[in-house]
Amino acid sequence: MSRTTHVLRALALALAAVLLTAGPAGAQSGSGRFGSGPDAASLFGGPQDDAPEVTVEAVASRDRLRPGDQLTVAVVLRFKEGWKVWPSADQDVLPAEFARFAVRTTIDVAGPPAWIDAVGPVQWPEPKLSTVPNLTGAGAVEVPTYTGTAVAFVPTLVAADAEPGELTLALEVGYQACDESVCLPPETVRVQVPVVIDAEAAGAESPSDVFASFDAAVYADLSAGSGVAQAAREVDASSRSFFGIALPSADGVLGVVITALLAAVGGFILNLTPCVLPVIPIKIMAISQHASSPGRSMVLGIWMAIGVTAFWVGVGLPVALFAGVADPSRLFGIWWVTVGIGLIIAAMGVGIMGLFSIQLPQKVYAINPQADSAWGSFVFGVMTAVLGLPCFGFVAGALLAGSATMPPALIMTIFTSLGVGMALPYLVLSAKPSLVDSIPRTGPASELVKQVMGLLLLAAAAYFIGSGALAWISERPSLALDLPWWGRTVHWWAVAAFVVVAGLWLVWRTLAITRKPVPRVAFSVVALALAGAAVAYAADVTNKARSDFWIPYTEADLAAAIDEGQVVLIDFTAEWCLNCKALKAAVLMREPVKGALLDTGVTPMVADLTSSRAEGWEKLRALGQTGIPTLAVYGPGLPEPWIANAYTPEQVMTAIDRARGARSAPSR
Repeated sequence: MSRTTHVLRALALALAAVLLTAGPAGAQSGSGRFGSGPDAASLFGGPQDDAPEVTVEAVASRDRLRPGDQLTVAVVLRFKEGWKVWPSADQDVLPAEFARFAVRTTIDVAGPPAWIDAVGPVQWPEPKLSTVPNLTGAGAVEVPTYTGTAVAFVPTLVAADAEPGELTLALEVGYQACDESVCLPPETVRVQVPVVIDAEAAGAESPSDVFASFDAAVYADLSAGSGVAQAAREVDASSRSFFGIALPSADGVLGVVITALLAAVGGFILNLTPCVLPVIPIKIMAISQHASSPGRSMVLGIWMAIGVTAFWVGVGLPVALFAGVADPSRLFGIWWVTVGIGLIIAAMGVGIMGLFSIQLPQKVYAINPQADSAWGSFVFGVMTAVLGLPCFGFVAGALLAGSATMPPALIMTIFTSLGVGMALPYLVLSAKPSLVDSIPRTGPASELVKQVMGLLLLAAAAYFIGSGALAWISERPSLALDLPWWGRTVHWWAVAAFVVVAGLWLVWRTLAITRKPVPRVAFSVVALALAGAAVAYAADVTNKARSDFWIPYTEADLAAAIDEGQVVLIDFTAEWCLNCKALKAAVLMREPVKGALLDTGVTPMVADLTSSRAEGWEKLRALGQTGIPTLAVYGPGLPEPWIANAYTPEQVMTAIDRARGARSAPSR
């Protein structure tokens, strides 16, 4: 699942929540594509003409170690002239438009083996500016990359009880190499460093200049204790974790912040439901009675707010833990799971509108904690949230179902923010209890909140059911090929329809409930903004689907089109291929080429090579190509396909005409 789609799903659910709730000697090396790395004496030598695009070598700071010693491994990446790789995600240096698809360089210790007690964070080299195509316009821009010679350091700590002997430390280096016109497929190279563990060893640190820039201060943390060391070992190269829950990367911070704000607004709105709104003054009065001063009232209010938030954290935690052991994107691709989630959300939607209700056991209502202490106020807050379940339990159930497809960190962000939003009124009113008189009473307005929530839940259900239906169709190639372009977007119009109905109902009922101009104008603006945004997004998705005339490549479809005398273009591309995107935008999706691709007798195909297991890789190799972008043109006028890695509109048009048999073949 692409990052853009993932963020849209997260924001969609959050929006639902808003209103619905030592030495180099002997080191072994590996390299990209072919060959092995140079010896240590030539680590900083000039590039060779016959060198591979990327050479990876691991060099140990010492070759003989005692138990408890420090071992630093230098990972040296040497690049053929003009080639580069993307910097690590630990270095947040890429512009957003590049960070969305860049395959980041990673280094991981395989295992790690039992004789390694700790692995510290990788010390990455300083990126260098390289010229790449401009994704947002014509020309080229400079972005940070690793190029030339780049050295990263992996600090490790040998276990104090390591057994003597000859051992090997293996590292896995992942990267994706590109030059000015071609990107090679991402690959992972395994390099090894042989070492000897000897209690009597007196091996000195390597005098090699390769370690000159290493900052040894990291060993102070590694040696501080096994807990710190183990935590460092479990840090992934592209993310950090909190109690085992992966936190979002820096390039997704804005989306997370927006999601949190929307969820907090949703939590605040939950207070307007009939089950919660009437009890807010009662809860605040109870706190005020137990408090001997305004300061004490504020302290008790804070603990009550923490209790409300803790309830929502407790609701979201099981789902986050489940998502932590499963791949959310793979789960979302299972059609019956996605449809099931949609049906559950739909049931919750009609439930909150009154078809059925949630009934709590009478024993729950009998629980009456005293808010005269910090602990009592905390439990007081938890029970406040629990007793509101008959009204907003449907929202909680829908969010539980929908958020199962999200990363754990996003799940906890949504539910924690819901709790903060719901707890906010108690915090404010405990600081100034006189504001209780300003709280509106229950009535038609609070019922309207539930009704709008229900309609928006139905909108979310339409999204999940539609996505599940598309997943089911995608598993059946014959149906997928026959699916019209609008079939991929019809569920978005169902989503928009429910949002529009919710907006219109909000305006209609607001005008009937109150004559005050401020609420009328405010809710009308909100309603129209929601409806307009939903329709605009559905229209945008539809427009993009209508212009997406590329057919997914399969060998069977290619053979059938050739047999029918069609001119066939295959664009070999991938999400991580910058040059592919630039060429497609500048040549293939502009006139006159775009018009030619839409002509009768021309079949444009796309071979998506984002996955290393994609079917198109075999075809690419059969054409004698090793990297992308690659464009192949077939036709009755070409005895052999025309192939190019870089091309102009004139060259493509000439290739299409020649494939029809109209003119001589273009030069490659």
